[in-house]
Amino acid sequence: MKKIERLISIVMILLQKEVVSASEFSRLFHVTKRTIQRDMETLSYANIPIYAVYGAEGGYALMEEYKFDKRLLIHQDIENILVALTGFEELITNQEIQTTIQKIKGMTSANISPILDLTFYDWPGRNQINEENLFIRQAIENNWLLKFEYVDQTGNKTYRIVEPYKLHFREMHWYLFGYCLERKDYRTFKLTRILNSQKDGLFVPRTDQALQHEKQYTKQEKLVIVHLSVDIAVMDQFIERYGKDAVKKETASSYLATIELPENPYAYQFLAGFGNKVKIIKPKSFIAKYVNYLEEAVKLYK
Repeated sequence: MKKIERLISIVMILLQKEVVSASEFSRLFHVTKRTIQRDMETLSYANIPIYAVYGAEGGYALMEEYKFDKRLLIHQDIENILVALTGFEELITNQEIQTTIQKIKGMTSANISPILDLTFYDWPGRNQINEENLFIRQAIENNWLLKFEYVDQTGNKTYRIVEPYKLHFREMHWYLFGYCLERKDYRTFKLTRILNSQKDGLFVPRTDQALQHEKQYTKQEKLVIVHLSVDIAVMDQFIERYGKDAVKKETASSYLATIELPENPYAYQFLAGFGNKVKIIKPKSFIAKYVNYLEEAVKLYK
């Protein structure tokens, strides 16, 4: 963290807390107590009214008339922000996020114990995705061209040189949006399909209108309406994903789900994951493609 960022953070915390010790600041920003003392001197020179509080409970404080109006953020607001940040931190481990969480905790003297908790599976591959995510974030921030191999959903491998512009998180997956020099157009790449990414020089960021509306360049699969007979044991997963209106009771132990799906391997994998708990009723064209997908999988064991 740069010094100016640390100084701003110190003021933000002192605006909401009565007294903060040098040790607490030192642990938060991973610097020495001496560095914190110099920071306080710098803030004083900048006419920020900080003063030292002596004693066992001592530290640094701001003049009361300089305090931030706490009514702008109530305790519940801070809890909500922390829940969101903590959930995001579980998706991507990042020191900046951890520091932000500590800053926001410092905005209230109350003990925060949110009633809402977010938990994600701790898959071993997540650390690797986090590393790739961090590398691409650095590439975006520093205007690095990226060179990598890309494997599409049909298994075809291509070599790409891309100007990276943004990371998206959708449906529990990370995607990179950028300008592909090979295709001479904007493209979206799934991170787990990117292999051997490397820095390949620098680029000057584009400012065209297309970049400002990147969503239109995300490939949209054609969706078809699919009717399913769903066992009561997995009914909740369809309600969670598609809503209660998409699921109607059929018998005492089954439900009829009407949903939209693309005709591609992702949709077939999704349905296959339910085993014999889900049966496609119609359309016949979708059934035929799904059965062919299953037969190809079975061939591996013959």
